Amino acid sequence: MLSEMAAHDHLSLCLCDLIRLLWSLLLPCLYLCMVLTALLVLLVMGVRMWLQGARSARRAREKCPAVAFFHPYCNAGGGGERVLWCALRALQNRYQAVSFVVYTGDQGVTGEQILDGAWRRFNIRLPRPVKFVFLRHRLLVEAGMYPHFTLLGQSVGSVFLGWEALTEFVPDVYLDSMGYAFTLPVFRYLGGCRVASYVHYPTISTDMLAVVRERNPRFNNADFISSNPVLSALKVVYYCAFALLYGLAGSCSDVVMVNSTWTLGHILALWRAPNRTAVVYPPCDVRGFLDAPLEEDADRKGHRVASVGQFRPEKDHRLQIRAFRRLLERRGAGPEREALTLVLIGGCRNEEDEERVLMLRGLCQELGVADRVEFKLNIPFDELKMELAGATVGLHTMWNEHFGIGVVECMAAGTVILAHKSGGPKLDIVVPYEGSPTGFLADDEESYADAMERILALTPAARLEIRRNARQSVGRFSDQEFQASFLAAMEPLMGTLEQ
Repeated sequence: MLSEMAAHDHLSLCLCDLIRLLWSLLLPCLYLCMVLTALLVLLVMGVRMWLQGARSARRAREKCPAVAFFHPYCNAGGGGERVLWCALRALQNRYQAVSFVVYTGDQGVTGEQILDGAWRRFNIRLPRPVKFVFLRHRLLVEAGMYPHFTLLGQSVGSVFLGWEALTEFVPDVYLDSMGYAFTLPVFRYLGGCRVASYVHYPTISTDMLAVVRERNPRFNNADFISSNPVLSALKVVYYCAFALLYGLAGSCSDVVMVNSTWTLGHILALWRAPNRTAVVYPPCDVRGFLDAPLEEDADRKGHRVASVGQFRPEKDHRLQIRAFRRLLERRGAGPEREALTLVLIGGCRNEEDEERVLMLRGLCQELGVADRVEFKLNIPFDELKMELAGATVGLHTMWNEHFGIGVVECMAAGTVILAHKSGGPKLDIVVPYEGSPTGFLADDEESYADAMERILALTPAARLEIRRNARQSVGRFSDQEFQASFLAAMEPLMGTLEQ
């Protein structure tokens, strides 16, 4: 008993000594924190003054303000790059006394070659030259660098890449046109720039959080995580923390432009800047598809179902093949089956995409539909036009597609579009035009098969009416509409340059 009391008293004394030690360290720790905070503030102010001095010297030398676009992959040929060149063309036409800069990570090319590529790929020629700042560390934002914690790794990498860009050239207005939100505070608070952003796709979305919470296996939520409650809980915490940081970074933007109503909803939920946010639909070059005549397809011997999209996991080509198999099963054997063909048209960027195509071919063999499925890889534009002009149905299956340029192209080409009932296709594209339908929506294997069967059962005249409505509706996504919306959104920032 006495020994227990002695042990208890000894423990109490130890705890008292520990508390006194911690209390004695409290004040020195507070002083140290204050000193470190003051040093950090002085460092930030010093860096800011240095960068603003560099901008003032450049303004005095060039006699004009500068607007810079952050687009590390500007020499690529996707829809995001078309937005970049259309935006530059619009601003150059409106603001003659402003110079323009593009930060790019492309190496081994010259500025002239990049501009020539924009002319060849998009038929866009800028009114006057732009300056290119070639960044050396684009590898920092590539997903392959971060096999785990990819979102966080790419975002931290973008901060360093943004710092490299800022030290190379300090603009008056900075516009992130690729979705690197974590560069916004770097340019705003260190560079003293006015900042804007064009968001094609949120880095993280409330839908992604829901997928992890519900332990739903998808391309961005591996099976070994979704099947493990502990790993799923940890990933939810990681996603929530990242979403908070992403929202804080994005809220630094003076002007926010988003490419669709779906993206708008997520950006408003995360960035919380409704008064500074506007929808600016991307410019879709559909002129080449509008040349195809719209006629009744009664004389077609068979029906082709065409899908257009890169062979990436999120495009969900597996769903297309399974839904098509279901349609063939309903048709039975014989001539009705032989009259249907699924054509998968898309680009292969690398070996991973090529392996994915091999897996899809294997799935066709496994399901017994290989004889009715064709693969068209990296085909030229003229062949793409021919394929879409000869297709009855245009097929799209990506869940929560942020916009859907391929959907717009199918509608312009004259197919009856069947798109996923989510994202941009549901909210912005496959919507009634003057009260009339422009296409169909589905969300799983059964509903896709039902919709395809319903489209094929329509009379040629009824299909023609839907195709006409769809083609007329795509005028909302023209270059001219983009230019007007983009200039209106940028006016508050560009107006500050004229003061």
